[in-house]
Amino acid sequence: MNGPLLLDTCACMWLMANEYMKDAAVAAIDDCADTGKPMYVSPISAWEVGTMERKGRFRAILPAQLWFEKLRTTPGIRLCDLTAGILIASSFLPGYRYNDPADRIIAATAREYGFTVMTRDRPLLDYAKEGYLSVIEC
Repeated sequence: MNGPLLLDTCACMWLMANEYMKDAAVAAIDDCADTGKPMYVSPISAWEVGTMERKGRFRAILPAQLWFEKLRTTPGIRLCDLTAGILIASSFLPGYRYNDPADRIIAATAREYGFTVMTRDRPLLDYAKEGYLSVIEC
C-alpha cells in the first residue's frame, strides 16, 4: 500500500456488510486498525449510495442516509475533503477513458491526496495498471 486507504463505494458496502474481501484488502484494513491509520471515504460515496437507493439497487438494512452515517462514524473511518479543485481535476484525468462521475472523482481524490484506492471497479483497476493510481483490489 503506497498511501492511506480511500475506500471506493463498493469497498464501503462490503466492509459494512462484512462480505468476503481478498486477502490483500483484509491485510490493509487490519494494518490500519493495528496502527491507528485512518481509512478515508469520499462524500461522493454518499451520493452514490443515495442514487443506488433511488434506483432500488441499494441492498442494506438501513436507508442510505443512516447507512452512510453509520459508515462515517465507524472507528477508523474519516470523511475526506471533496474540493472544487478535485471536482475539476476529475474532468481532466490523464489517460482516463471512462465516464462514471463517481469513479472519476474517486480517482482524482486519490491522486490529490496520495491515497491508495480499495476497489473492485474495473475502470479504477485498469487505470492503476496504466500507472496513474495506486489500488488494492478487494
